[in-house]
Amino acid sequence: MRTIITGGGGFLGQMVARALIERGGLASEPGAVTHITELVLLDQFFPADHIIDERIKYETGDVGDTTLLKRVFSTQVDAIFHLAAVVSAGAEADFDLGMRVNLDAARAMLEACRLQATPPRVVFTSSVAAFGGELPAVVVDSTAATPQSSYGTQKVIGELLISDYTRKGFIDGRTVRLPTIVIRPGKPNRAASGFMSSILREPLNGEPAVCPVPPEAKMWILSPQRAVEALIRAVELPGSAWGWNRTLNAPGSTVSVAEALAALEAIAGKDTAARVRFARDPAIEKIVLSWPARFVTERAERMGFKRDAGIDDIIRAHIQSLRK
Repeated sequence: MRTIITGGGGFLGQMVARALIERGGLASEPGAVTHITELVLLDQFFPADHIIDERIKYETGDVGDTTLLKRVFSTQVDAIFHLAAVVSAGAEADFDLGMRVNLDAARAMLEACRLQATPPRVVFTSSVAAFGGELPAVVVDSTAATPQSSYGTQKVIGELLISDYTRKGFIDGRTVRLPTIVIRPGKPNRAASGFMSSILREPLNGEPAVCPVPPEAKMWILSPQRAVEALIRAVELPGSAWGWNRTLNAPGSTVSVAEALAALEAIAGKDTAARVRFARDPAIEKIVLSWPARFVTERAERMGFKRDAGIDDIIRAHIQSLRK
């Protein structure tokens, strides 16, 4: 099995790659695992501690570069995790960049898939940013996507493209709308939601952190470990399990900033939690507070997708990863 991860240099791409290498293969059909013969990681940059394995091939470049895509897709591709994206605040600040990476590059990738002899399975990562505006108190599986940001709009267009390319038989696509990933390792990025990781990660590292939203602000979150499980689950499920609807909301947990900081204090101590200060940022608030924080994800749960037990477990899992 030949597999590609776009955005393979990012934290999630590297985590998915590690998980795939450890597993050795993917279920191509119920009860049958196909071994991964080559795992191609495509990105503009890769971390210094990137994974070394004889099955991994690194391709450096722009995911929207058609010449690069032609080379990468010159041999049959069986599965693709399309993780490459400009994150929320970045896409909002630079409209052209967001459109080029989040939309044009996604379309270029899909066109490369279209030329394959056998339609590959494609997992597309979307976001809770697909929702916004006047929403019900709880988002359910049938709630319409109403994005209120450029990033959200680009993601929803990507969802529709995945569905239509699947309908036409060009790919076997599936879209997972991921909650905000907490706790993201490494340094802060330009994601509007990145503060939720920062206010936990930086204090645990002995560093100060700034929270740009009020304590009562709530978010729909998921740990990196559960996110990786969700993406692998998405690619392994047979197309029949998805049916006509190729987009789902992944399970998560509703957590307020205040609840997250209370859990941090209970686990790591008062001095650790005191490293967080509040300095509200209207631009971040406008984006983040437009997203829903409460979901009922019955369809995803029927399909075997899992949520975290709670914010306490997420924090403890992060601390454990630091020790490793």
